[in-house]
Amino acid sequence: MDQVEIFKALSNKARLQILNWLKEPEVNFPGQAEYGFENGVCVGQIHAKSGLTQSTVSEYLTSLQRAGLVTSVRTGQWTYYRRNEETFAALSKLIETEI
Repeated sequence: MDQVEIFKALSNKARLQILNWLKEPEVNFPGQAEYGFENGVCVGQIHAKSGLTQSTVSEYLTSLQRAGLVTSVRTGQWTYYRRNEETFAALSKLIETEI
């Protein structure tokens, strides 16, 4: 776990918002309900909700993935993202014990 990379990723309000949305995908992305959430949330749904450009959303998701905060699955032409709860648990432990 690269602490610096994680905290850099968390230092942006929009990236924090994306992580919050991914915490409860069923609530925050009702437009995807008919397709399910097994693989996570489609990048197109995140883009639509954020109001940011596609390139900015992709950049933010790449940053979150590089930090280990999200994982991605590619299915055909679609990429789906979900929170990596293991990283959040490790981060919580780090904050409790070392910071």
